[in-house]
Amino acid sequence: MSDGDGISFQTTAYIGTNLNDVLYGEFSGIYPPSYTSLVRTGIELVLYFKTMQILLRNGGNRKRSDLFYAFFTTIMFFLISVWVISQVIFSGKTWMQHRDYTGGPGKYWLNHMSDWYNDFGATSVIALQLATSALMIHRCRIVWDSYRVITAPSILWVITLALGIVVLWVSCSPGSDVFVGMASRLNLAYYSISVFLDTIVSGIICYRMLYHAMKVKKQLGNEYASGYFNVISVIIESALLYTLSGLAFLVSFGIGSAASVTFFCVYVLAMCISQQMLILRVIMGRAWNKDTGRPQGTTIKFSPDSADSSQNFDESRASVHLQVSSYVSSGQRDKV
Repeated sequence: MSDGDGISFQTTAYIGTNLNDVLYGEFSGIYPPSYTSLVRTGIELVLYFKTMQILLRNGGNRKRSDLFYAFFTTIMFFLISVWVISQVIFSGKTWMQHRDYTGGPGKYWLNHMSDWYNDFGATSVIALQLATSALMIHRCRIVWDSYRVITAPSILWVITLALGIVVLWVSCSPGSDVFVGMASRLNLAYYSISVFLDTIVSGIICYRMLYHAMKVKKQLGNEYASGYFNVISVIIESALLYTLSGLAFLVSFGIGSAASVTFFCVYVLAMCISQQMLILRVIMGRAWNKDTGRPQGTTIKFSPDSADSSQNFDESRASVHLQVSSYVSSGQRDKV
């Protein structure tokens, strides 16, 4: 980034820091040398505590998957917290503690990007990205009810895992700069593959949901199709905001724009928030599950009321069975 010590870089970094306050929460008084903290609630904090409240409230009705989602959402919250805190400390050192640094705050920012707390933050971002991509692949398998559809995304995920380790090793080396040299090229390659992976998975999920909605609309009408074709549900299920923010960051980072700092902050927070919204939708029973789109069979039995409780009826003769079978994905007609 050619203007790393210029006004544009400092402006985008400042905007990114303030967006963290909105999307995650605001830390007050955590800057050096006091490091006392006061946290004001942001979107991520609200979603996390709402998710945990629902999971803990289930009590005896808790499913086996609830334990997994409680663990996963806590890991995500921990990783995003590590990154946000590292950015808060780095911002405090840049604009408050070392504001008279030779070359200005922008120069200090670039020269100290590989400090130990930033290494922790970078590691947490890579781990968070791998975890959220894995969850999207898992949800893609559920939506399609097939392992074959996730073959290519799974291979890409393994590639991002290997490349992520290399990126951390190079980027966390003393004196490295993610905007120039080998570290820049490796970061561009890593995020290109990871964003491409998320775009593919998001597109596959969107296609499946829209295709299913059109089938339902064709056979059962708009009233039933609205349960599948809903803008909010499609955005959350496919993690569309996460994917779009990743594309915005990748383009800005690829052309060397100072705006990439702001887009990266949005991308990392959207990475966590989008999955948090998806998990919240799952535990509330509103998400696409393994039974959606499958053949559904229902048996209804009608038996005549008996005026004399002692009178016996032949159930096989007195009962009326109604069998309903529907599988909109295959285009079969309902049978009654």
